Amino acid sequence: MAEYVLAIDQGTTSSRAIIFDEEQNIVGIAQEEFSQIFPDSGWVEHDPEEIWDSVLNTCRKAMEDADLIAEQIAAIGITNQRETVIIWDRETGKPLHNAIVWQDRRTAPLCETLKLAGREKLFTKKTGLLLDPYFSGTKVRWLMENIPGIREKARKGKLAFGTIDTFLIWRLTGGEMHATDATNAARTLMFNISTQEWDEELLEILKVPREILPEVKDCADNFGMTTPDLFGAPIAIRAVAGDQQAATIGQACFKPGMMKATFGTGCFALLNTGETLVRSKNRLLTTIAYRFNGKTTYALEGSVFIAGAAVQWLRDGLKIIDDAAQTAGMAKEADPNQNVYLVPAFVGLGAPYWDAEARGAIYGLTRATGPNEFARAALEAVCYQAKDLMDAMAKDIKLESEDSVLRVDGGMVQSDWTMQFLADILDAPVNRPTVMESSALGVAWLAGAHVGVWPGERHFAKTWELDRQFTPSIDRRERNIKLKGWKDAIERTLSVR
Repeated sequence: MAEYVLAIDQGTTSSRAIIFDEEQNIVGIAQEEFSQIFPDSGWVEHDPEEIWDSVLNTCRKAMEDADLIAEQIAAIGITNQRETVIIWDRETGKPLHNAIVWQDRRTAPLCETLKLAGREKLFTKKTGLLLDPYFSGTKVRWLMENIPGIREKARKGKLAFGTIDTFLIWRLTGGEMHATDATNAARTLMFNISTQEWDEELLEILKVPREILPEVKDCADNFGMTTPDLFGAPIAIRAVAGDQQAATIGQACFKPGMMKATFGTGCFALLNTGETLVRSKNRLLTTIAYRFNGKTTYALEGSVFIAGAAVQWLRDGLKIIDDAAQTAGMAKEADPNQNVYLVPAFVGLGAPYWDAEARGAIYGLTRATGPNEFARAALEAVCYQAKDLMDAMAKDIKLESEDSVLRVDGGMVQSDWTMQFLADILDAPVNRPTVMESSALGVAWLAGAHVGVWPGERHFAKTWELDRQFTPSIDRRERNIKLKGWKDAIERTLSVR
């Protein structure tokens, strides 16, 4: 009997495949990085073919690692970097352009034009989002205006649009399935989160042809079968969720008031608001947490564009580290008398500032500042940004439940130093689970539960286990001094034009 579940975790800097058994244990895993392409200042692209190759390679390697064949895998779940867009030819399956990544800021002028025309309130009302280059819709319009002949082909139904999940589903099913799920659709600026449909008025404003859009399904649904040539036999694709929503599910944040924060390339905090669509008054996003059996659960989300990417910058840009794991030790050794602040606005600032034109800055440098201080500043910057998100959430919704403790996941949470500083700055407990692959676990549960090899929601929630709780260890005065320095750094950065 097929009892294993394969999770495809397609991220911003790498693709991973993780195979879980029926007890939710990891039995096979593979990861492969791919190229980051920067054609211009603030522009970020990926090669879709390289992403596709990395996904195929990691799936096959994970199966080999687990010593499994396709017939033993009950289902596949896909979780993906959200907002990143691809348009491809329906006949050949070939992309017309590199993928434009969620971090990309090339559409900032278009967003500003739409704002000046008074359109932002309409978009926010219908989608829960703000007019920012982060989201997919303006990226699609840019492609429509910059690839010769594309609009005519689109109108004739010859092209397909998708976020990464949709592109992978198309390729995995041999072009038989053009679909996405509600969580990914909700990030496009084109999907009405109240009616649960593509919105014709917004499509008209963005000048996006309806013909290129995929079908929108529940998070756990029938997304087709893989073609036999890929893995030796067909495998059912039964779940899709954007990475942050998948992490919310993997962290078992099923009750209103529960929240999680993922510290990966960026930092993303989601607060479950249940069936209530909460309109933020503090520049947060209203989005879909998940949709099960046609029933939508909403969330408030805060999005920070640069978290782990700041550590990558230390490695690839400044070349002062060889591995991300070095930063915690360096932070411990940093001079406590130096107050160095990094504002990592390399691709603008996300919530709650939403300044697409802001760029990175560092403050407090002295002749004595060295690699250790840079490493500490990069780790601290992630925590300060998370504090900004938590403060905005607290203003939007009153949290009294014991479930409101923050659950964390992502690559950066393996650093005890970083998580302790996070608890210190938040002045609140931070819970790290035993299984930190939350996005993969979440989408694996969706797929496994859909085909009956994994338990239902209540039992799955009971399997969540605490690895360690970090509690605040600094006094109010020290915290306030640190936060005052961060606020000053932010204000200085936003004032530069």
